[in-house]
Amino acid sequence: MTDAENSLLSLFDPLTDSQPLALPLLTLTDLRIAESLAATALPEHTLMARAGHAAARWLLERIAADTSVTKSQQRAWLVAGPGNNGGDALVVATELHKAGIAVEVCMPLEVKPADARWALDAARAAGVPIDAAPPASLDGYGWLVDGMFGIGLARPLDGVFATLARQLSQRTKARPTQAAVLALDVPSGLDSDTGAVIGGNGAAAVHATHTITFIGAKPGLFTAQGRDLAGRVTVAPIGLVAGINDGGSQDAATSASRAAIQLSAPDLFGPFMPPRNFATNKGTFGSLAVVGGDTGMCGAPILAARAALYTGAGKVHVALLGEGAPPYDPPHPELMLHPIDTLPLDSMDALAIGCGMGHGERATRVLHDVLQLDVPKLFDADALNLVAKDPALAAEVTARGVQGDPCIFTPHPLEAARLLGSDAASVQRDRLAAARALAARFASVVVLKGVGTIIAAPDGRLALNPTGNAALATGGTGDVLGGIIGALLAQHLPRFEAALAGVYLHGLAADTLTAQGHGPAGLTAGELAPMVRTLLNRLFYSAPLA
Repeated sequence: MTDAENSLLSLFDPLTDSQPLALPLLTLTDLRIAESLAATALPEHTLMARAGHAAARWLLERIAADTSVTKSQQRAWLVAGPGNNGGDALVVATELHKAGIAVEVCMPLEVKPADARWALDAARAAGVPIDAAPPASLDGYGWLVDGMFGIGLARPLDGVFATLARQLSQRTKARPTQAAVLALDVPSGLDSDTGAVIGGNGAAAVHATHTITFIGAKPGLFTAQGRDLAGRVTVAPIGLVAGINDGGSQDAATSASRAAIQLSAPDLFGPFMPPRNFATNKGTFGSLAVVGGDTGMCGAPILAARAALYTGAGKVHVALLGEGAPPYDPPHPELMLHPIDTLPLDSMDALAIGCGMGHGERATRVLHDVLQLDVPKLFDADALNLVAKDPALAAEVTARGVQGDPCIFTPHPLEAARLLGSDAASVQRDRLAAARALAARFASVVVLKGVGTIIAAPDGRLALNPTGNAALATGGTGDVLGGIIGALLAQHLPRFEAALAGVYLHGLAADTLTAQGHGPAGLTAGELAPMVRTLLNRLFYSAPLA
């Protein structure tokens, strides 16, 4: 086996200085095509052998790095399902056994596919202990390996497999600092395309601490429940990455998928960041107006405007709809606050509309007016809800997009459901499909917020954001995101790239602050903007001293 075939590609840690590249995310259809192509070009059992060897090597490296126990003291327990995922687990067990690790395999139902039967014969020939029943306790094992079901599972886990999934998950949840539960390909019970648990709420699925996924990364590992269930993810390409990395023809399916769904990274939007040359001025970096703030609700637009300042917009205005607003923002007198009727919005480079603007007739009139302007526009919060309930507004948004002036929408799942005439649970069951549907319906760039925020363009481009954590689950963080993206629009980033960059930096700020001990509990929305500034400069504008 060559090094390329056995190589592991570790997904990045967003807190490191090295910058990751965008990765293609492969759907079940992509993977089945890739497997079919490989099956015609490679000797039989090759893919299963490569997958099992890669996972075994991953485990052996971690066992060797654990100085608290010797190899002879380390024990691994693996559960093998009746399909090819079970075959992968059997190859892993055989390789660990050959390396001197004490292994035990639980196989409630004997594997059936030809590849998996080959793996079973090899395990038995090597003397791997295999039992149909699980042990009374899993506490005596250093690593637990989930090889029950991989991609393509169409029904909820039931019977003994549901019981085993809950036992594995209990190990992860009960001992978060010591647990070591490795899922092969995807955690059993997880839909690899959507990140939803198959069978919905209450259905069983494995909660792993680590996942090693084969051929390529899957979207379901990074959105919805998948982000929690998968734990730390590592990709084992097992020799099928030529079409991804170098444009080769070995795997046409993954090459096509690269254009369809990507895991976002700075290489997708970094080239669009404006240069910060000496011969620039505040006009170079654009003027943004944050439009909103009905009476008693001026906090949200000011929060967004502050974030825009920290994201590098040259000038930031706040156009307020309501009465009794403060004349200026004491912490940031750089912000220019205006009654909306006194600010010429058509002179702006971008508009961020909706924060605290309310649902009144005046807000509706403002939306109709701004939709006539040839200025890049972001709609958030109340603006989205007004579009959802006003067919005329919705038609105007779509028409602008069709004419080449797409808006950016930034809905959370409930707002997305209102726009689609659906419900939040349906949106969450297939977030990728919901984002695609919104982008198509409104001819707009859509940022579907949540775990694994999804960015969809009306031309079919789709990206999934890997940054962010539970620190963002607090009031005002959505307003901050709107201000960040608005500032990037004002700096003349294209709409899709502005959305990619804003979402990535917003989440990375939460990750960085959490790593510094300021989250996830108790992080406030206002703390994000200064960290966004730090990251923006670190990633795109830092230069070594001469």
